[in-house]
Amino acid sequence: MISASASSPDRNADLFQRAQALIPGGVNSPVRAFKAVGGTPRFIERAQGAYVWDANGDRYIDYVGSWGPMILGHNHPAVIEAVHKALEQGLSFGAPTEREVELAEEIVRLVPSIEMVRLTSSGTEAGMSAIRLARGATQRPRIVKFEGCYHGHADALLVKAGSGLATFGTATSAGVPAEVVQHTLVLEYNNVAQLDEAFAIHGPEIAGLIIEPIAGNMNFVRPTPAFIQRCRELCTQHGALLIIDEVMTGFRVALGGAQSVLKVKPDITVLGKVIGGGMPLAAFGASRDIMQHLAPLGPVYQAGTLSGNPVATACGLATLREIQKPGFYEALGQRTRSLVDGLQAAAREAGVPLVTESEGGMFGFFLLDQLPRNYTQVMKSDGARFNTLFHGLLDRGVSIAPALYEAGFVSAAHTAADIDATLDAARAAFKSV
Repeated sequence: MISASASSPDRNADLFQRAQALIPGGVNSPVRAFKAVGGTPRFIERAQGAYVWDANGDRYIDYVGSWGPMILGHNHPAVIEAVHKALEQGLSFGAPTEREVELAEEIVRLVPSIEMVRLTSSGTEAGMSAIRLARGATQRPRIVKFEGCYHGHADALLVKAGSGLATFGTATSAGVPAEVVQHTLVLEYNNVAQLDEAFAIHGPEIAGLIIEPIAGNMNFVRPTPAFIQRCRELCTQHGALLIIDEVMTGFRVALGGAQSVLKVKPDITVLGKVIGGGMPLAAFGASRDIMQHLAPLGPVYQAGTLSGNPVATACGLATLREIQKPGFYEALGQRTRSLVDGLQAAAREAGVPLVTESEGGMFGFFLLDQLPRNYTQVMKSDGARFNTLFHGLLDRGVSIAPALYEAGFVSAAHTAADIDATLDAARAAFKSV
């Protein structure tokens, strides 16, 4: 880590104190507050390539990547050039632009399950709209989701499991009425028998099943082939729509997303993060028949003042064009595997139980003896040891997500030297875990 002078004031602490007087918890998204890991959050001033610098001038190798979008690294020249050109033309019009058509064409070309797409400004908005579309297209009320999967903070999705398959969930957030989540059924990830039973009981009422194809909000949990295929089969059998939430995995784990890796075709796909290249942009798409239920063609209403924002679409288009260059994903996947393999070796040397997983530029690790397959198993991870590891890495100039249950991200800007430096920091940090 390139550090500011030890005698200098801690600007991170000063900024956090100021922020807490004005912003709830001092942050605009809860996980940024470091509440799970303790300590003072880093206020980032700038970024370049694989690095971010905080308010003290300290540099970190960045594996948060703005929580996934920065697949090219920060401030990629082609992206910055595209954004500058768009800025000169105007920030927002509230009217159609050619660039949003170009982005839609690119998404439809790259994701075979999508024939039409609607742009939004956030993943939460896209996920919420996808569920509304599923309900409108099927004329059914029920939604199935899985414990440990996150699809944004829409009311109907802030829900935990009920006491059994015949009962629906209860809200996990204050401000969400019980009536709003009464049609949401929460099941265990990778539990085929439970999935079968849920459809046997509720099949005729289920509008859609929404799932993270690789769960990145309980760190990194991969579905078994039998489980994800059964999701597809049961939706087809019962006339429900399979909604694959690729906000995190879309264009991150492969050019065709996780659905191409898993060889499963969804009815509706939710996208975000990478398609915006770091700017607020998300989308949902499906077949032409399904998407024509949306206003202004159909009765399912969805709108957004900044949807298809001309600067955001410029950023997203430039990003999508860069990641299609030959060998991009091969190199990205290899770099990510070198990181997780090195972490596992470093933990083994220190006698610390650790298992790792990765796909493309997305990775996860658990302080466990074997990879978990559902949220209950993930919860067995040792939180106190993770917090020690987190701060051990941060103090040595490596930034990972400040939460036990979040995936990590490698970018094309990370070099072999960055990985080596990270593993050196990890070897030192594991000694105190």
